[in-house]
Amino acid sequence: MQAFLDIFDIYLLEAVINGILLGGVLALLALGLNLIFGVIDVTWICYAELVMIGMYAMYFLVQYYGISYFVAAPLTILLVAVLGAALHYLVIAPLLTAPPINQLLATGGVLFVLQSFATVAFGIDFRNLGIRLPVLAFDDMNFSYARLLSFLAALVGMVAVYLFMTRTFTGTAIRAISQDRQIMALMGVDTKRIYLITSAIGGGLAGLAACLLVLQYDVHPFVGLSFGPITFLICVLGGLGNFIGGFIAAFVFAEIISLGGLFSDLEWGYVLAFAFFIVMMFIRPAGLLARRR
Repeated sequence: MQAFLDIFDIYLLEAVINGILLGGVLALLALGLNLIFGVIDVTWICYAELVMIGMYAMYFLVQYYGISYFVAAPLTILLVAVLGAALHYLVIAPLLTAPPINQLLATGGVLFVLQSFATVAFGIDFRNLGIRLPVLAFDDMNFSYARLLSFLAALVGMVAVYLFMTRTFTGTAIRAISQDRQIMALMGVDTKRIYLITSAIGGGLAGLAACLLVLQYDVHPFVGLSFGPITFLICVLGGLGNFIGGFIAAFVFAEIISLGGLFSDLEWGYVLAFAFFIVMMFIRPAGLLARRR
């Protein structure tokens, strides 16, 4: 009996640590989406599809052009950042004064356009980057080196965004606009420029997430469905536009998914996470740390 409890404790600890590692990547995804909503007040339903495009970019740069992963990664981040800025300029900017439902429908349309484009251009085959990373073994516990690397890179990315937002003039302007859009416009701040920069940063974070997720997931046109809905629920649970709330919610969801997978299939972990979200919407409908307006 004691031996069984010892084994169970090891598996439980392994699940908790894996949940923490998964939470780092989910927090990175939520940060990008929350940044866009907090500043521009528009939710990009198609955010995960930007990640999908970034994953395809990594695949072709590494597999077809023979570029090193560490060289392809910054190129992919730049590409998706430009794509994010283009999305704002072409789709979001003309609809800034439109009702929110129009904005959601527009970004939802972009979602289907990107999925259809990827299906036509690349087919529905599952593609793998082909990089095999070792498994980290520690005291009868095994951890994915790819997930550990992704966790550390996600933390670096989030710290870089924090420093940019707190130590630069543009970052200060972004935070100021997120707190009061009308007054900042009256003070002469070029809100259009700030919105474009914010969209580029959000796209860049999606590109970074793509570089990390491509080490763990096969690439296909619908890969965004694997983490797009959960990212949106994390942002809602944390309070749309609330960075700290989204950060906390990401790790809460990740632990539920990981621990749920310990007792049953991983799919049940996602079922439990969605059930937890529904319950919390009755208890805290505005989110764990809803931003006060």
